[in-house]
Amino acid sequence: MQKSIEKPFVLAVAGPTASGKTWLGVELAKKYGGEVVSADSMQIYKGMDIASAKPTEEEMQGIPHHLIDILDRGVSFSAADYVRLAKEAIEDILSRGRLPIIVGGTGLYIDSLLRNVHFSPVGSDPEYRSRLYERIRTEGNGAVYRELEQLDPAAAEKIHMNNIVRLVRAMEVIHVSGRPFSELKAESLREASPYDSLIIGLNAADRSLLYDRIDQRVDEMVQRGLVEEARQLWKSGELDRYGTVSCGEVRTSANAIGCKELVPYFEGTASLGDCIASIKQETRHYAKRQLTWFKRNEYIRWVIIGDFSKKNEILEKSVNAIEIYKNM
Repeated sequence: MQKSIEKPFVLAVAGPTASGKTWLGVELAKKYGGEVVSADSMQIYKGMDIASAKPTEEEMQGIPHHLIDILDRGVSFSAADYVRLAKEAIEDILSRGRLPIIVGGTGLYIDSLLRNVHFSPVGSDPEYRSRLYERIRTEGNGAVYRELEQLDPAAAEKIHMNNIVRLVRAMEVIHVSGRPFSELKAESLREASPYDSLIIGLNAADRSLLYDRIDQRVDEMVQRGLVEEARQLWKSGELDRYGTVSCGEVRTSANAIGCKELVPYFEGTASLGDCIASIKQETRHYAKRQLTWFKRNEYIRWVIIGDFSKKNEILEKSVNAIEIYKNM
């Protein structure tokens, strides 16, 4: 992001799942007098505390956290909604002389907020959207993705086939507006950001270190009650193996990794061990997609972690990056 002394400073901590963003965000808030604004598409929903890896009271260490647990499950929530609420939270934090620190792994949220994306007022077509979700269930993601490749190759290049929510939204926008999704997105970047921002990105020096950390965290989540949390969602009818509900809408909250992978176990078609292994695999795939997204952002100041246990070193590197930026 372009540095400016005239704009309010906003700090962000980004990176793949299990990279230590929550811890670092809290430590930086303690050092700089800040408050955390979550940028996580799952943590915004009530419940699913374990599956979405919400920070505990102990982990928050008394630092105020915003945009966590504010929506009922099943309520649709877009990047445009996030930007609106995040801007309100930032203004509130700034008004009290505190530093806003955006923390999360949802790259779309962070980029849309800090790049000041203006979302096109394209409407929706629930019937068309439901038909797309039905196609995904019966034909697979690939069928819809291949259609997007034909209609808007530029959009398809930037949307992962497994990101069902974005895939369907891109198709819906094209259907409703009659224009390429990528074209409308380019038009959305017409105004400069109101913030002077710096993004600290966390990544492991060796990908295997991150994957080991992911496996360890999944095991810890299981010990904390992940299976029972997902079982309750399944019993309530909110969850099936696709992370969807019977009305045909993808509920973002139900799409959290760690829930839908357990459905075969609840249905008696797979062992618990196999389902936990699937959670680990899907989480590793998700981390890889997150890194692919963030690495496209040339403004991120990366902190490369060689040993996740050396927290003082990680904090020192992050503070050093912030101080260098502030003195530029």
